Amino acid sequence: MKQSTLRYDKIAFVASAHEEAEAARAALSKRYGGVDVEKAEVVVALGGDGLMLQSLHRLRDSGIPIYGMHRGSVGFLMNDFSLDNLPERLAAAQHTVIHPLMMEAIDAKGISHTAPAINEVSLFRQSYQAAKLKISVDGKIRMAELICDGVLVATPAGSSAYNLSAHGPILPLNSPLLALTPLSPFRPRRWRGALLPDRAKIEIEVLEADKRPVNAVADHFEVRSVAKVSARLDTTSSMVMLFDPGHSLDERILREQFGY
Repeated sequence: MKQSTLRYDKIAFVASAHEEAEAARAALSKRYGGVDVEKAEVVVALGGDGLMLQSLHRLRDSGIPIYGMHRGSVGFLMNDFSLDNLPERLAAAQHTVIHPLMMEAIDAKGISHTAPAINEVSLFRQSYQAAKLKISVDGKIRMAELICDGVLVATPAGSSAYNLSAHGPILPLNSPLLALTPLSPFRPRRWRGALLPDRAKIEIEVLEADKRPVNAVADHFEVRSVAKVSARLDTTSSMVMLFDPGHSLDERILREQFGY
C-alpha cells in the first residue's frame, strides 16, 4: 500500500442498479464531469461490494485504479460517500494492489474452464448428498477424503467475506497466505481448515462425482459438475484499489478481527 500523489483529471463514474447509486452517479457527474471508463485515469464505483468486485474484474490489468463509495448494501470495500471534495480525496487516497486467484476447473466432460477470483474459489455440493473431496497441495495429497458441503480457497482480500462466514481465519492483506476453509465438514469432523503459502497450488478432486456432483465458483463465474479444480495466486495479474487515509483495506481487516 502506498500514498497517492496523483491528481486525476479524467474520472469515470459507474453505479450499481440501486436507485441511490444511480442518483449519486448523476450528481457526481454533474459536479465533476465524467468520461468513459476506457478513457479514465480513475474509476469511481458507486454501490456495494458486489459492484466493486465487478469493477475490479472489468479493469483487471488495466492499471486504472478504482475508488469505491458506499451506495449499496455491504460496503466493506468502499469508502464513505460524499459529494464534496472528490478530487482532493482521490489525490490523497492510498493505493492497494491485489492479485487474483486463478481457477482451473475440469468438468465432467473433460473441458477446462479458467477464471480469476478476487475473493475466493469455492466448491459446493450440487445435490442433497454431501461432497467427497480429495485435497492436494503442490502435488502431495494432504487429505485423502473430506466429506462436506464444500470447501473454499480465499485470498487475504477475500478472507473477511464468505471465508469469515464459514468460520475461516481473517488474513492481513500483506500476508503471503491463502485460507483453505471447509464448509460444514462431516468427516474429519473437527477439521477447520489450513493456512497455506500463497505460492502453493491447491488441487481438489471430486470423488464419486457422478453420485455426488459438485459445482465450482470463482467469484461470480460458475462451472457445474466438476471433476477437478485447481487454484493458484496469479502474481502476474493485478488490480488497484484506492482508500481514504486511515480507512485502508489493511485497517478494515484489522478492525474486523477485533469485532468493530
